[in-house]
Amino acid sequence: MKQSEFKKRRKQLMQRIGKGNLALISSATTHARNRDVNYPFRQDSDFYYLTGFNEPDSLAVFIPGREQGEYILFCREFDEKKALWEGAHAGLEGATTHYAADDSFPIDDLNDILPGMLENKSKVFYPMGRDLDLDHKLLEWINHIRRQSRTGITAPGELVSLEHILHEMRLFKSAEELKLMRRAASVSAAAHVKAMQKCKAGMYEYQIEAEIINHFLQDGLRAVAYPSIVAGGKNACTLHYTDNASKLKNGDLLLVDAGAECDHYAADITRTYPVSGHFSEAQKQLYQLVLDAQLASIDEIKPQQSMQLAHEASVTVLTKGLVKLGLLKGRVATLIKNEKYKQFYMHRIGHWLGMDVHDVGDYKINQEWRLLEKGMVLTIEPGLYIPADCKTVDEQWRGIGIRIEDDILVTADGHEVLTCDVPKSIADIEQLMQASHAARI
Repeated sequence: MKQSEFKKRRKQLMQRIGKGNLALISSATTHARNRDVNYPFRQDSDFYYLTGFNEPDSLAVFIPGREQGEYILFCREFDEKKALWEGAHAGLEGATTHYAADDSFPIDDLNDILPGMLENKSKVFYPMGRDLDLDHKLLEWINHIRRQSRTGITAPGELVSLEHILHEMRLFKSAEELKLMRRAASVSAAAHVKAMQKCKAGMYEYQIEAEIINHFLQDGLRAVAYPSIVAGGKNACTLHYTDNASKLKNGDLLLVDAGAECDHYAADITRTYPVSGHFSEAQKQLYQLVLDAQLASIDEIKPQQSMQLAHEASVTVLTKGLVKLGLLKGRVATLIKNEKYKQFYMHRIGHWLGMDVHDVGDYKINQEWRLLEKGMVLTIEPGLYIPADCKTVDEQWRGIGIRIEDDILVTADGHEVLTCDVPKSIADIEQLMQASHAARI
């Protein structure tokens, strides 16, 4: 991502904050995995969105109209020994030279410097409640300033949630962001195709996971957007199954939900397919029903429509189909009103997608479902999950879990499916898998 992109975001943020106010946000921290080993560091999405700075122990401050510079970065000083052991880090000079901070200070001097920046400010915008240490320090700094009131110095009188402004900005993707999301989608799609081609009975779920992650790595994307779900047979009826330890069996379906991350931007794809390469008749009927629901939902994605309409489309298609197949009994309208479909379809149609796989942004405004606009990205992922011990349905349906998920960009006049390179029709899936099976013989 170009530094000009981060600069543009900071300018937009400071316009919304307004002069006479201040905003601050801290970086993510490192977390110990076990003795002398940390989990891989992943920067806080909000912090990275504004700074592009990928180090822990940092705090960004934004002061619109400050003569000495509006963007201040507190970070670690350069340490030669740390650089020898852990690699290069920016230091104070790098913060200004490479990351375009107007000014930089040692993070260890935060308590000495930041209170002065808070003086005579009306409002402080920050992520309230997300960083308890920052919460505590901020109150200490404000109380310190209040004790100087006789000198004419005033303390901020209002603390405001930064997320309200920042998350609304993040909801609309720029051209630069969409480049990264398309790359994440393209690499993830190719990995899913590879997994379909490799899938066969006798493999373990974790081996399919390994094929997917290997493709991410081979294509230069080292981070997964979320823990991969590789669920064979009845395991697919557990929505967030991540054990990925069972052996794949002929006659079962395999549900794979996996996505790569490209420079902090996520892809999120789910496909369900037969281990053997052939759907059974019961599997075909349920699968086609979920696919029809997904296609109907995607058709609803366009500007000035709400995501709720896409969800309602999926509910209508799935409920009608479940009645036709005998899994539900009664009038469709009544079943929908009483939410009887939820025993088999218990989640909503999708979620925002961006730097976080379940990305930020309000779904409702003033208690009304918000209308979609150009630049929003969301997932569309209907599913059906028939528990293996469900005694209310015929045995042929039991233990089947199906979800089909794609990433959708709202365009000026409709939508674009970012993840369309992964087969999802019954014919296309069977053709791909049978061709790869034949090639192995």
